[in-house]
Amino acid sequence: MAMIEDGQNKSGDGDIPPPFVLKSATTPNAFVFAAPHSGRHYPIGITRATNLETHNLRMSEDAYVDRLFAAAPEFGANLLIATHARAYLDLNRAENELDPDMFHPPLEEDELDITHRVKAGLGIIPKLIAEGMPIYDGTLPAREALFRINNVYRPYHEKLADLLETRRRQFGRAVLIDCHSMPSENPAGRRRGRSTGPDIVLGDNWGASCDRALTSLAEELLIRAGFSVRRNVPYSGGFSTQNYGNPNSGYHALQIELSRGLYMNETTLQPLQSFPEVEKKLSWFVNHLIDAYGKHLGLHQDDELPRAAE
Repeated sequence: MAMIEDGQNKSGDGDIPPPFVLKSATTPNAFVFAAPHSGRHYPIGITRATNLETHNLRMSEDAYVDRLFAAAPEFGANLLIATHARAYLDLNRAENELDPDMFHPPLEEDELDITHRVKAGLGIIPKLIAEGMPIYDGTLPAREALFRINNVYRPYHEKLADLLETRRRQFGRAVLIDCHSMPSENPAGRRRGRSTGPDIVLGDNWGASCDRALTSLAEELLIRAGFSVRRNVPYSGGFSTQNYGNPNSGYHALQIELSRGLYMNETTLQPLQSFPEVEKKLSWFVNHLIDAYGKHLGLHQDDELPRAAE
């Protein structure tokens, strides 16, 4: 049975939900699964400042990914789930990835990291949704950036960092599986609600963020579960993978991007009939990844790996 913890609301405003929900296993292991982009809460800080419909804003969500990996605590892993929408604040960015011109007065540029993501409108407070539509008609108060970071971003990452540090102290290593979804590669496939391109992209920052044997094991198990898999292209890993992955210090971070066309209609955002089957396959994968990596300490032994789900 999993234990559930809500993140503390540091603002004191009862209308704001906790920044995260943590589902912990009663007997934990070294694994932490995270779903930073599955949040479905849209605070007034965004709804009052945009003319977009909620359905448009939801195009940026990694919808239902938290449900697809919901079984992780049954197998001893912690599951950290963000509550706030990605369009409101992107937890897979650095804290200072901000566009100074989005705010009034403009933010001090020398304190910011204006990355290619920020320039593309996809910083920690996004300017655009995934479909390229502007979220805001005008600028936001500068205090809004600080409010979102203090009340959503920092509590989430403080909890994630604490979980990983605790796992590493207890088990000698900590393994972060950062769970995301991606659009199907072919726009026509998206209109049909069918997946094109790989089913899953594994991102390990080109081997820098985790034990390569962990990536190989994950890839092999996913293939055996019936998925097509690609590594690092076009998603080699975002902020969380790069920030928390430090194999030489015992921290391993692997990003999983799951094609949305496998389990949901990418236009209506409704789950497909295939959803339970995809959920079942991922539960099998999580179970065997944790078991195999724990037993073999990352050593890839093909003849000892579990067979695929029936």
